[in-house]
Amino acid sequence: MKSILVHAADDSAMQSRMQVALDIARVTGAHLTFLQSVSYEVYAPGDFYGSAMAAAMPKIKEAAEAFRAKFEADLSNEDAAWEWKFLDGMAEDRLLEQSALHDLIIVGPHDIGEEGKRPSRMAGQLALKAPVPIMVVPEKAVRFDIAQPVLAAWNGSSEAAVALRMAVPMMRHASKVFLACVEEKSSRDRHDFRLDDGAKYLSRHGIDAEIVEIPADGAKVSDLLFAAAKMRECSMLVMGAYGHSRLAEMLLGGVTRRSLKDPQLPIFMAH
Repeated sequence: MKSILVHAADDSAMQSRMQVALDIARVTGAHLTFLQSVSYEVYAPGDFYGSAMAAAMPKIKEAAEAFRAKFEADLSNEDAAWEWKFLDGMAEDRLLEQSALHDLIIVGPHDIGEEGKRPSRMAGQLALKAPVPIMVVPEKAVRFDIAQPVLAAWNGSSEAAVALRMAVPMMRHASKVFLACVEEKSSRDRHDFRLDDGAKYLSRHGIDAEIVEIPADGAKVSDLLFAAAKMRECSMLVMGAYGHSRLAEMLLGGVTRRSLKDPQLPIFMAH
């Protein structure tokens, strides 16, 4: 991970994801790009609320500039390579565009103005569309020790395999890697890869993974994975995103959606 893209926005988890990004960069030598994006198009005169929004634009710009100045001042004291990039437009679109020349995207757990209410739509869209993995950092993550153990969720799906493969650069720094499978009846519908296939793949990269089989016992898979990760003092949870269709996740719930709703530790995910 030598080029990391960080969503820069004025929300409650910004300080946490900045710190996590810096902690990773100090160990890996990665360059950090903090991308701040504000869409002014919705405030342009001509719509129903045109005049009111036009009057609000100076304050919006002033707030955006103050936010940038504050964090640039904080970053100037850090021992990591970084740059601040400002682009007009929707953050999701700009992050997706910029992801083509980055190795990882770091975002918060909730969309702006939606904190604590529902999982981030932006995080879900980036996980599905971006050519690189994303890391969702909760507000409570005050630091990130890349040398701590890592727990990778495994259900035999291609999504889990992709996430595992993309996490190898991070896993190389971990003191221990756990490959965890929650035994569900529904999980037997997919047999893309066996549990030991994941372990064999990691072994070819010099990573000795310990297999952990977790009985479902009627509990939510996301809760079981977070509990297993906490018990093993893991720094992050690696998981495939949206093994079912996005519509099915929205209507019926799902491991991805439940995990993003209240992440207990940073989640590294890919589709």
